[in-house]
Amino acid sequence: MQVSNQSFLNLQDFYQNKTSNTQNIQETSKEESTTQTQDNKENDKEKENTTTLNGKELEPSEVQYVRKLEQVDRNVKAHEAAHVAAGAGVTRGGASYTYTKGPDGKMYATAGEVPIALEKGDTPEQTIQNARQVIAAAMAPSDPSPQDYKVAASAAQMEIQARAELAKENTKEKEEETKPKEKTQEKQQKDNWQNIQENNKRDYAIKSYTNQDKTETFKIAG
Repeated sequence: MQVSNQSFLNLQDFYQNKTSNTQNIQETSKEESTTQTQDNKENDKEKENTTTLNGKELEPSEVQYVRKLEQVDRNVKAHEAAHVAAGAGVTRGGASYTYTKGPDGKMYATAGEVPIALEKGDTPEQTIQNARQVIAAAMAPSDPSPQDYKVAASAAQMEIQARAELAKENTKEKEEETKPKEKTQEKQQKDNWQNIQENNKRDYAIKSYTNQDKTETFKIAG
């Protein structure tokens, strides 16, 4: 039998490999244990950072989003409430809202509108009053929207047209009031002229009669 240390070396390599594998397994187990411990700590830390809103655990980013939705909800409702308060007589019903569901499961108003009637009145004065009321309602919020400005501009245009109609009516009324005065003045002038003519005729008759009397007296005296 031929003896050599080859077999020993092989066994030694096997032992070393086995030992190395065992160490690797132990190290891997330690690393996994360490990683799991870190994950548990992070999970615990995340749980500590979560906030309960409406019965739901929310992460910081979700909480921030909910706070933003709450602010938008308040602003939208205040905006539409201002329209309603200033639009007595021109609003048609209350405000309607568009809602968005937040991470907490609650619905938040993110848009709204109030129906406003832009109508002409029976007279230019009524139309002007309606237009001013619409403008007041449209511009009532502290932060009017582009649509609010559009409604106010339409109402302002309606007021301008109503004022033009009113001015036209006033001019016509003045003309009608002036006509009787002109007729009265013409009649008065005519009467005055007739009086003057009659006075002239009378004066002429008196003078003629007086001259005739003088002539007759002169003849008798002669």
